[in-house]
Amino acid sequence: MDFDEGALTRMGVARGADPLWETVLSLHLLQNDQEPLAYDPWRREVRGALHRGGLADDVRALMRLCPPTGYFPDFLTPGRGDLDLAEGVDRVRSTPRSRLVAELTRLCADLRGPVPRSVRWVASGDATALRWLGATMRRYHAVAVAPYLPVIRARAGEDRARRAEAALSGGAEALLASYTDLPGWRQDGTLLAVPYPEPRSLRLGGRPLTLVPAFFCVRTPLALVDESLPPVLVHPLRPEPGWLPRLRAGAARPSVDRLTGPSRARMLESLETPMTTTSLAAALCLAPSTASRHAAVLREAGLVATRREGNRVLHRRTALGSALLDGAAQQVGTPGSQESATSMKMLET
Repeated sequence: MDFDEGALTRMGVARGADPLWETVLSLHLLQNDQEPLAYDPWRREVRGALHRGGLADDVRALMRLCPPTGYFPDFLTPGRGDLDLAEGVDRVRSTPRSRLVAELTRLCADLRGPVPRSVRWVASGDATALRWLGATMRRYHAVAVAPYLPVIRARAGEDRARRAEAALSGGAEALLASYTDLPGWRQDGTLLAVPYPEPRSLRLGGRPLTLVPAFFCVRTPLALVDESLPPVLVHPLRPEPGWLPRLRAGAARPSVDRLTGPSRARMLESLETPMTTTSLAAALCLAPSTASRHAAVLREAGLVATRREGNRVLHRRTALGSALLDGAAQQVGTPGSQESATSMKMLET
């Protein structure tokens, strides 16, 4: 990827995880066995919920539009982290028929055997077909993505905070360089090499690129195939094995007790600038082990980001943590409030 003609200075980071990218990429994971340690518990849980909810047949039809390997239509992922689910689904349903035909024709060229009925139906542009598509995407999202949003948003919030810190410290060049912490990503001047699934060169031509973190993206990043569309690069968030049991364990007891209390509130207020665990402990008159435990809870909620610098471990308040302190977390549903909703959901559990 070549950040030519000033594109580097216009590179952007999505506000958070994009609901339709997460929907489509999670469909891929249901159809393959990638990263079993991290995602097999999720697969079992979602498959059971789809069958119990009577959604299995519709989701199988949806999978025909979104195979796990090779090409899948760009119109299914119209967002860049800037759309909520309802707006994104409305945009999918509003796809012009000419684009539906073009992209689904390309999909069919990669398929083996007869063209699936759901593909033919959606390609017709029939209003009933597009209503089915939108409704099925929403219902699938409610089962496969929405129950896991606390983890998804927390991980996306941590990623965004790390990128913001790099940009504030060193500008656009440092922001680009920060992505070399992803496996296989390399920077050479204005060139960014990533482990894409197939050889591909993307010249931005001065257009801004949006980098979108995705919880259900695994191993390699993805981009839109149609290079006339606004450039997007979706990259993995790499959740650790055991994330689902930890989520369930947290949901089993009152999260209010874990996220409130004077010590954590004071810690969040103190992290206007990065501080080590030792410094936090001294400032708040806490034992280092207690300060570390409080920082871990805040980090799990996406309110604090942690990074290592040499022998030091630095904690810094994220944009979400600042929004929570400022009361902006109450504004669920407004632009940029998805991350704020994470902590509010955890507080309300």
